Amino acid sequence: MRLTILGGGGFRVPLVYGALLGDRAEGRVSQVTLYDEDPARLGAMARVLRDQAAAAPAAHAPAVTATGDLDEALRGADFVFSAIRVGGLEGRAADERIALAEGVLGQETVGAGGIAYGLRTVPVAREIARRIARTAPEAWVINFTNPAGLVTEAMAEELGARVIGICDSPVGLGRRIARLLGARPQEAWIDYVGLNHLGWVRGLRIGGRDELPRLLADTEALESFEEGRLFGAEWLRSLGAIPNEYLHYYYFNRDTVRTYQEARQTRGAFLRDQQRGFYAEAGRSGQPAGAALAAWERTRAEREATYMAENREAAGAPERDASDLESGGYEKVALALMRAIARDERATLILNVPNGSTLSVLDAEAVIEVPCLVDANGAHPMGVEPLPLHAVGLVTAVKAVEREVLAAAASGARADAVKAIALHPLVDSVGVARRLLDGYAAAHPGLAYLR
Repeated sequence: MRLTILGGGGFRVPLVYGALLGDRAEGRVSQVTLYDEDPARLGAMARVLRDQAAAAPAAHAPAVTATGDLDEALRGADFVFSAIRVGGLEGRAADERIALAEGVLGQETVGAGGIAYGLRTVPVAREIARRIARTAPEAWVINFTNPAGLVTEAMAEELGARVIGICDSPVGLGRRIARLLGARPQEAWIDYVGLNHLGWVRGLRIGGRDELPRLLADTEALESFEEGRLFGAEWLRSLGAIPNEYLHYYYFNRDTVRTYQEARQTRGAFLRDQQRGFYAEAGRSGQPAGAALAAWERTRAEREATYMAENREAAGAPERDASDLESGGYEKVALALMRAIARDERATLILNVPNGSTLSVLDAEAVIEVPCLVDANGAHPMGVEPLPLHAVGLVTAVKAVEREVLAAAASGARADAVKAIALHPLVDSVGVARRLLDGYAAAHPGLAYLR
């Protein structure tokens, strides 16, 4: 099989390639094509993957090619991973800085920052989807690009059910809960529902029995893992559920914004500076074998250790445990999804897919994040219990914002973009929304289409 990775110079590409190196079954990927518009990043990442392949049995290392020609990258692909970042990390840093100056959150997928990222990404994602439909109509598209639910919904306008969004946050959360309850994660049924970066684990069934109430009753166990330390046992018991870590931005918004404003630099600025150093080092010619991979591993370890550091500071939580730093996230979800489709090996995975009739509060086309049964015909959302009212409010409000982003990207109307920002639960003023859009338009050439 042939896999094409759009955004092939991206930092997390070695996670995907590393997962492929461990896949030794029939029907495995034999060819990986990296596509990126930045030749320097593409070259550096090709070096990292070459180092990875050198450490693996030759028979199990997929061949790697790199190109800056999109149609060439897509032609003949069986699967396409879309992992682009429109505006780069410089754009993310600007999103955060502009929002924080107005006293609102600028995180890349949540609040004003997520809207800015979506406004400049959706037009590009739609064009990519059209190119895929024309050049590789039989390919399955697995979307990594954030905001993942919004971008998947945009691409589905062209690709229908052949595009599926993935995220590792629900998987990591379910894995941590299962292990706390003494179960193997693969043997537990995770009752998870919501939108991307806006979901809740409402139950975890082991042998048909819901064990989540046992965890909720145990304060020590609750506060021994990442989400428990972020939210606190009392709040989790009040909800009767374990929220995705990104809901910390909603439930503790003022605390988090204040901590972000006081930080030495934003997360986007940190990653921008960190990765600038990595790509310069990995791309340097004349290095010994393995040097590029070693640089990537050092950079990744620092990246993971500092993930959501401001949220932990706002919550008074300690540094991340080794279990929270464990790999096995989105790359393994992607590989499991690809296996299930290509080999017709049924699997149950939490994915971003069109709602259909799963949640009655949303229409059929709305992309949601729920457990899905995956087979050769794609991903099929499984039935879930209705959301409690507090969750309905957040889910419907954020989905309304996503729809306004899609409308703005199609119309180019400034009024639609202002409406998207102003309607978000974490933006409390139409005036603030207008100033934010002015700031984003001045910072990002990719928003010049708004008028």
